[in-house]
Amino acid sequence: MIVLQSRNLDSAAEREAYDELCAYTLTHGDLTFIHQHVVDAWAAQHATPEGKPIGITFALAGLYLHVERQLTGRQVQLAHMRMAKQKRSWPTFVLPDERGAITAIDVMRAPEGEERDKAIHAWADSVWRAFSMNRPTLVKLLCEYGY
Repeated sequence: MIVLQSRNLDSAAEREAYDELCAYTLTHGDLTFIHQHVVDAWAAQHATPEGKPIGITFALAGLYLHVERQLTGRQVQLAHMRMAKQKRSWPTFVLPDERGAITAIDVMRAPEGEERDKAIHAWADSVWRAFSMNRPTLVKLLCEYGY
């Protein structure tokens, strides 16, 4: 079960939880590469208007492909590589005030293993739903790459 408490997305504790979560997922040994979902959820949740458009584009593409199309982290990583092969200008996305009810701190509260992995998927889902107003732009873009 995920307990929601932290809402300061710019706190040192939030960054520490993200770093710990990255260490957890990178040493996970999971062939589906769950780490990709952590990177995408974090990038979207912490995006700023000053950030590079490619960053939010790839984060939202990864979340959409995972949550709505059920792609694994490895498959999302391959989609990112495919998208990166072509230089282009990336679309502009709406950055909502609320970025999802779950944070890296909440995910790290879940016990290691299956429960934490489920919490990672719930985090990705929560962040994607917060950004879902961008779905039409993202779907149009991903269609160009065969997704």
